[in-house]
Amino acid sequence: MAVPMLKPDERQLDLERLDRLQAQIRAHDCAAGLFYDPTNIRYASGTSNMQVYGLHNPCRYVFVPAEGPVVLFEFAGCEHLVQGKAAVGEIRNAVAWYHFIAGDRVEEKARDWANEIADLMRQHGADNRRLAVDRLDPIGLRALERHGIDVIDGQTVINHARKIKTPQEQIAVRAAVANCEAGIQLMYEHLEPGVTEQRLWSYLHQANIEHGGEWIETRLLTSGPRTNPWYQECSSRVIEAGDMVSFDTDLIGAFGYSADISRSWIAGDRRPSSEQRALYAAAYQQVHDTIPLFRPGVTFAEIAENSARLPERYRERTNSAIAHGIGLCNEYPLIVSPHLWEDGGIEGMIEPGMVLCVESFAGEVGGKEGVKLEQQILVTEDGPELLSKYPLEERLL
Repeated sequence: MAVPMLKPDERQLDLERLDRLQAQIRAHDCAAGLFYDPTNIRYASGTSNMQVYGLHNPCRYVFVPAEGPVVLFEFAGCEHLVQGKAAVGEIRNAVAWYHFIAGDRVEEKARDWANEIADLMRQHGADNRRLAVDRLDPIGLRALERHGIDVIDGQTVINHARKIKTPQEQIAVRAAVANCEAGIQLMYEHLEPGVTEQRLWSYLHQANIEHGGEWIETRLLTSGPRTNPWYQECSSRVIEAGDMVSFDTDLIGAFGYSADISRSWIAGDRRPSSEQRALYAAAYQQVHDTIPLFRPGVTFAEIAENSARLPERYRERTNSAIAHGIGLCNEYPLIVSPHLWEDGGIEGMIEPGMVLCVESFAGEVGGKEGVKLEQQILVTEDGPELLSKYPLEERLL
């Protein structure tokens, strides 16, 4: 499958994102933001380094003032990897105070770290002591509070920046989807009875890396009886002729952007059973009857209330989410199914520039198999545009 040569202007991409983030920092009346999540660091600075390692080791971070140049605190010895980035004003060595690195000197190193952050706050905040932080261990929180810094939830701040995709981000998302669909095609070409789930899943990884992607967040590919209930991860099970094969890509692809697409196929040349057709039709109808609701000005509550429902026999295992935002990973907002709205619903409104994934799982309690389908869309002024173009399984419709 040919991959379109889509490429954003990376300098402009970085500056567009930073502009949105600093606007949100000001809107939340903060002097600055401090971000540790690797996807947030990338959004704020345009830099990427040891992304998966950084998910569980707080080894690099970025200080983003409400106005003015960004200070990137990079893993020592890696400064050369991030020089010349348009959104970065200064590069410093990160102060590592997590136990793996600092051992019994955690408190000492945390004090050193907090002293440097407090100094930056004095430079940029004047009398404003509010700092938005996305992730922070208790030791670090106490160290900042000793400096009189008021720490607020930085994830809220950056989520409101990330929920609308800039023009260059939209190009990057299209590139990630195209690359992901090249991997889906490679899986389809290798779907034959006798292949294991894990081997089939490996082809998606291969294509993702080959086309500049980074990692895959889950291992959601199952076959036959392992497709129901959903959320089982791929195994060494050998796929048999006539099996339903369902997957969810959850892929971090080109330029760090995510493609979250689900398809379900029949292995081999056997005709689908009537139950397989019914499962597929139910999931298909729920997704494709719900997508038109995603228009500017529609509230999350209205989408939940008016979303297409699965037949009653599939309701107990209906997917918890109707849709979720997506960008550098699965992102805000999450729009939950109607039966979960009272406990889990959040207020909000669909806006142009949002990119979302609309999904469904159809599977019956006690049933043999299940079907997972998911489409990625861009909200435009005129309504939803389908970004995920990989064909659906015509013999199941």
